[in-house]
Order: sequence, then C-alpha cells, then structure tokens
Amino acid sequence: MEIYLIRHTSVDVPPQTCYGQTDVPLKESFQEEAKKVAQNLKGVTFDKVFTSPLSRCVHLANYCGYAHAERDARIMEMDFGEWEMKHYDEIRDPRLQEWYKDFMKVSVPGGESFKDQFRRVSEFFNELRAQSFNRVGIFAHGGVLICAQVYAGVVALEDAFSSITPYGGIIKIQL
Repeated sequence: MEIYLIRHTSVDVPPQTCYGQTDVPLKESFQEEAKKVAQNLKGVTFDKVFTSPLSRCVHLANYCGYAHAERDARIMEMDFGEWEMKHYDEIRDPRLQEWYKDFMKVSVPGGESFKDQFRRVSEFFNELRAQSFNRVGIFAHGGVLICAQVYAGVVALEDAFSSITPYGGIIKIQL
C-alpha cells in the first residue's frame, strides 16, 4: 500500500509555542502554500483519504479536493495537555526539564508522551494495513508524519526528529 503523508500548511502561532491539539489558525500564506500542495498531488488518485479533525488539516484536504476525507482523531498531533498554547520559555512546570530529557517516555501533564502518540498512530496504521487499498492520502501533522515513518521502518526512532517534514510537505511511504 502506498501512503501519501501530507503535512498541513504554516500555522499562525508565535514560534516556540506548544500548539499540538489546539485548533490554531493558518497563516495568510495558506492559499499560496495550499496551491503548491494541490499541484504536487495533481494526477494522483487515492482509494481513500483521511484527515486529522483539526481545522488546519481539514482545510488543506478540502482545498485539495478531498472534502469527504474521513476524519480520524488518532492522527491528531501530540497532546501537550497543560502546556498547550504556552511558549516554552513561559512554562514554569518543573516537569518540563524531565520532559526535555526524555520526551519519548515522559508524558506532558494532562497530555501525552511521544510513545503515547506513536501508540495511537500505530493503531490507526494497523487498522489501515488490514484494508485492501492501493493508495491512501493522509492529511496530518509533523508528529504524525514522524510516527508514520518510524512505523513503516523508513526512519529509526532515535533519528525521527532530525527530518521533520516542512509545512505543506508530502512524504510517500510503503506499508
């Protein structure tokens, strides 16, 4: 099964802000960025299209012609819990340093760890694998694209964050 992983376009939040599952606005450059994504998908047909239910992904899926993409909460970005929409420098939680040292296993207060997110995304892909689709499009988030690449064996877990897909980027993997 060929999977096209499509990351949403640029978000309009200050740099260094935790915005995982918060429904944040897109930058004014959306139209320009989305046009490039649509152009890169031109001529590609999908048996099935999925999207994160967050508006930044749904909006791009709609723009690209997939208004009926199936929304699945398992492909949402990491839940930053109590830290959502806070600038990293403003987080006074002493657990922040613990999370920095081991974000793979340490959960954000009221949120998830990377392993929690990976487990959730893996459940989605386990289900998808059982289907008989040839080509699938998935509109999602940077963290989800990392999880998908680790799941597919394309990227090693320890190297996962060294190749974050840019906004509006598309990655193809095989399952």
